[in-house]
Amino acid sequence: MALLGRLGALLQRAVATDEPDIDLLAAFTEHWKGLTHYYLETTDENKPAKETDIPWHLKQMLDILVYEEKQQPSGETGPCLEYLLQHKTLETLSTLGKAEYPPGMRSQVLLFFSHLLGQMQCPLLHYLSVYRPVQKLLQLGPELENEMLQLVAVLCAKIRQEPALLPYVLESKHKGKHVANGQSVDQLFQSQEATGPLSKKLASAEEDRRLCPEEVPCGVPYVELTSPTSNLVTSLISLCKSKKKKISVKAHENLMLLTSIDHPTATLALAQDSMLCPLVADYLCTLYDAIPAYIDPANLAMLQPVNWRLKGENSFLGQPELEAFFAWLDFCDCLVKGASPTVAHPVAEAVSQRLFVGRLQPQLLQMSERGILISTAILTCLVRQIHAPALRQELVIFLLGDGMDPEVLEDPDHHQHPSLCSQLIERCNHLSDEISTVTLRFFEELLRLPDPRILQNLVLRNLEERTYILRSPSGQEECCSREPETYEDGLGELEEDPYFVDGFSTVGFHASRKPAAPAPKPPVQPEGKMDVKEVVSSFLCLVPSEAKTSAYLEEGGYDTYVHDASGIFWECRANTSNWNWPQTSRPLESCTAGHCFYEGHFLKVLFDRLAQILDQPYGVNLQVTSVLSRLALFPHPHLHEYLLDPYLPLAPGCRTLFSVLIRVIGDLMQRIQRVPDFPVNLLLVRKRLMGLVSEEQQISHQMLLEGVIVLEEFCKELAAIAFVKSAPKGTL
Repeated sequence: MALLGRLGALLQRAVATDEPDIDLLAAFTEHWKGLTHYYLETTDENKPAKETDIPWHLKQMLDILVYEEKQQPSGETGPCLEYLLQHKTLETLSTLGKAEYPPGMRSQVLLFFSHLLGQMQCPLLHYLSVYRPVQKLLQLGPELENEMLQLVAVLCAKIRQEPALLPYVLESKHKGKHVANGQSVDQLFQSQEATGPLSKKLASAEEDRRLCPEEVPCGVPYVELTSPTSNLVTSLISLCKSKKKKISVKAHENLMLLTSIDHPTATLALAQDSMLCPLVADYLCTLYDAIPAYIDPANLAMLQPVNWRLKGENSFLGQPELEAFFAWLDFCDCLVKGASPTVAHPVAEAVSQRLFVGRLQPQLLQMSERGILISTAILTCLVRQIHAPALRQELVIFLLGDGMDPEVLEDPDHHQHPSLCSQLIERCNHLSDEISTVTLRFFEELLRLPDPRILQNLVLRNLEERTYILRSPSGQEECCSREPETYEDGLGELEEDPYFVDGFSTVGFHASRKPAAPAPKPPVQPEGKMDVKEVVSSFLCLVPSEAKTSAYLEEGGYDTYVHDASGIFWECRANTSNWNWPQTSRPLESCTAGHCFYEGHFLKVLFDRLAQILDQPYGVNLQVTSVLSRLALFPHPHLHEYLLDPYLPLAPGCRTLFSVLIRVIGDLMQRIQRVPDFPVNLLLVRKRLMGLVSEEQQISHQMLLEGVIVLEEFCKELAAIAFVKSAPKGTL
């Protein structure tokens, strides 16, 4: 020990004074012998490693290697490093660390490897005598989280600098058994003439099975069964699951760092040899399975998007499990978004196959109403959470399929083998209003995704030929007379209608005398286009004056919707700017004539629901009109024409949004006569919905009255949308 102490002092003095005359190799080998002699001389097998000379010897060996590298010309290997590589010193250390002898040795070995790889400037991971011990240490598991995190962080940093090193660290899933080039267990200390009791302990697999992953007889070359799931990626994912927030976040960051490498060899190794894809997807499935069945679907609707770095406060039962799932989903989304396509697409496909198809689809197709509610609500949150293009593409294909041809009204396969999309659409008109509402909310969220296939699949493929338009014998569009009327007249019609005012005169309600704010002037339309004033006025005048109440509570007209509609419209314009949508409608002469028009399953169900607006709950009506408003805001000329042109000449048997509303108004006019005190009760219901009065008083025909109020607001919203879509940006 005195000799080693002098060597250590000489080394420190040499480092301080840059003296070149010290024999570094002799000092290095003496420290290595000092470490191994501990195993020959010790009698206390329970003494912790940190209380022995082992940490000091390892520190001196590291200092010598770092100092030697600084003295060597660039690109040359010093004698100490050569000794380390040729005598399989790291292989021996990894075996001792795996044996955890003395107690705490594993921690010392992990730290030594971390410091060695981190402080040495020359690349070492391509050496067999380095990457094999590293692989062995990565198989130890994440029990020592801090030390293991240091090692994997250093490995990720080195691989980031030299991406071609990654295949040396990863265990290939195509490999089976490997005969190591290292010594057999009983030969580990042969060069040091080990004869003490510890050498026998190391040589005997029966006495200490912790030394080897397999029970290997004495004298037989060391054969290691390589686990295909034990490598750098598995270590990182294990650390991601740590209960310690700092360790978990660092592991997440390093895994993202690793997957963001854009190098052909590294990305191919990650995609094929690291088990990254199944491990990421399987953990997502495990977290999904942990979501409790008793969770309230209403709480899911209120759940905000989850960030994997942040932890929210628990406010309802099941929230921790729910947020754990969405946090890992958010991490997967970030990983796929930042990874190269070689890695991103396989990860996205694995998530699709294992989570979407393997877990979500059976849950969505079950018969239990509660199960349908929960799974659809989770799906809605999932749609909101995904942003990575590769993952979003897999989600859209899973939900909608890849069909882009126009739909056929009578499709036998539709009834015998309904697709997932078809069943989801049908649930928008489910007998259960709860299921209808949650499914409509899902489609509204789906329409927010910036993916052209969603609109194409649900709506646009059925409008391409414009067969909803009545054509003349020559094939041109039939002219339709349009009576000009100003939307200002429509706005003022309510206050001037004597029937409506007289209807409230006996109970003390009077129309507001507050002067209405002047409506914004619509922009001048190019010649040949419909005057937007006519469109706005048409929607505003749909609801008869005796069924309007907003003006009597000093609520604004359609202009109150203009601001929100403008923001959503220009967001839609930005999202669709690179979708190659036409600027004008397709000429009728280029469209195929003779085909019967079918609006498609999605619009059919929405129109059917809208037709029932007077006979269904308030919440369902709000959701139906919300989805239709979202569709009307998209800047596709065929969609705009079909949903917002009141004067469109329709082919026989066809219906548009405006024609459905006209039928609803016709039904309303007949039913108004059968509702006692209709104007009074209608105003009372509106006040109740606004929270101005309590709900103690029972009101007859309440569902009908609530439907009338939604109808009025929906027509005002459509008028605002028509106005906004005709206005240049920045003029509102």
